[in-house]
Amino acid sequence: MQSFASKYLRNKTTALPAHRGLFEQIGLLALGAAALMFSGVAVAQGQTSPWQQGAFVYTADEHGSSISAIDLAAGRVSTVPIPISPHNVQITSDGKRLLAVGEPAADGHGHAHGGNAHGSDEAKGRLLILETADLGTKPVTEIIVGDHPAHVIVDQRGERAFVTNAGDNTVGVVDLAARKLIATISTGRYPHGLRMSPDEREVYVANVQDGTVSVIDADGLMELARIPVGSTPVQVGFTPDGTKVYVSLRDENRVAVIDTNSRSLIGTIEVGRNPIQVYATPDGRFVYVANQGTDAEPADTVSVIEVSSGKVVDTIRTGMGAHGVVLSSDGAWAFITNIVDGTVSAIDVATGKVVAGFSVGRGPNGITYRPPQG
Repeated sequence: MQSFASKYLRNKTTALPAHRGLFEQIGLLALGAAALMFSGVAVAQGQTSPWQQGAFVYTADEHGSSISAIDLAAGRVSTVPIPISPHNVQITSDGKRLLAVGEPAADGHGHAHGGNAHGSDEAKGRLLILETADLGTKPVTEIIVGDHPAHVIVDQRGERAFVTNAGDNTVGVVDLAARKLIATISTGRYPHGLRMSPDEREVYVANVQDGTVSVIDADGLMELARIPVGSTPVQVGFTPDGTKVYVSLRDENRVAVIDTNSRSLIGTIEVGRNPIQVYATPDGRFVYVANQGTDAEPADTVSVIEVSSGKVVDTIRTGMGAHGVVLSSDGAWAFITNIVDGTVSAIDVATGKVVAGFSVGRGPNGITYRPPQG
């Protein structure tokens, strides 16, 4: 099975029981693997960790059909196999659940797992709900969503998840308590990255194939507008005040800027090669952009945009195939997935320096941060 990233991002409703058979085979292995699949962190020997106890980063390892959990304070990585090839992950606000989306993982014979999915199409994409306290040790809840699910977000109350179904040109809405798909919303062609506005009234969705961003009413569950932005928009990112949305334009090597009040394009900014994910700092001063490059010529940079000036003020070298971006909740750290290297780079926002690197599963794409709990 081709990965979502290699197949679609290169240049040119029912709640289901878990895959118990698969987890019976891998569950004990996952427990052992979680204790053994540690990666050294590139912090100088003898230094204390700069991160608090309980802070974690999770990655969607699409090529490895796994999720990696990085215990930042311990400098330890646990990689757990799952029954999908995850393209994206998202933590809930309470830190208790981890959501992952992707297509069913192929077994050793090239067949997709999921033949026991109660007669449903085994090729359909899945939303997995995992418990962070027992990652890899309990069967997951699976919900069929749509064709080629790309990204998932969840509201602050942990009640609803929104999933882009790239192959269906829809966004699926999942009731997390009922654990079922409750609505589908039509979008532009090939919806990919999406984010919710800070006031949670709207969801902005990047439509890769028609150069637009869909604006969705998060309560009414309908498309309100479709904004032309440029060539191959991949992901969106709100500023914390909700007044602007930044959109990566992969094939233009630019980031578009949308004014959310007028729902119009107000400018573009040149960044590195083939930008993918974008994320604003919590103070609203900067936007981090991961530049992945192409399959043939992967890139290894992150562009830092200053919001006030609309200019790139720093370019940071990370690892090959820089793709996913997330900021810690205190804004002190940026974490970048590097698809080609199979690593995560940790950037000190204050200095603009990469201070640590973690080896994770194969082909890490999406990334999410869980702050210390309690």
